[in-house]
Amino acid sequence: MGPQAAKSYPGRRLVKPAGPGAERARQEIDYGRRGVAGYVFGAFQPATGAALTLTYERRTTVNWVDFLGRVDAWVDPSVARIYAVLDNLNVHSAPDVLLFALLHPRWEFVFQPKYAAYLNLIEPWWKVLRSLALKGRRFDAWVEIEQAIERATAYWNEHKHAFVRGRRRRHRQCRRPGIAAVPKLTAI
Repeated sequence: MGPQAAKSYPGRRLVKPAGPGAERARQEIDYGRRGVAGYVFGAFQPATGAALTLTYERRTTVNWVDFLGRVDAWVDPSVARIYAVLDNLNVHSAPDVLLFALLHPRWEFVFQPKYAAYLNLIEPWWKVLRSLALKGRRFDAWVEIEQAIERATAYWNEHKHAFVRGRRRRHRQCRRPGIAAVPKLTAI
């Protein structure tokens, strides 16, 4: 028996390949960006559900400090403390950002541990924003992505609500202890 022959076992049938050069079809993953590059910065207030997103063509320290300034203007001045939960990107701890923190004493930067994105409450919100703005769509230019993000953020803010981590649990009736419920019988 040659290598191409199929063996037969009781109850099982093996299929041999179609030919000597038979391979599975392959397709590269397409993320829909088509070489379009840019970055979306976001701020989120979990208690109210309000969100602010701004788009930039590059992720630089200058753009990050500009975004922080816009967030500072967006947050109500009566708020005494702003906690910014950040990952460990080098832009987030640049000298210009430290100068921003010195000039704005109500800001406190909290850096999450590496590989612990689940600690940042904006991460599940990014998933919602991606679903609202980008899911199932293709973009040929960065301007189209900017417009989609802007519309999705406006939609979210129109329908905002306090953001709770995890999914909402449905109320379940308490089960009675015991093995089985006694059937209800009627007298004939």
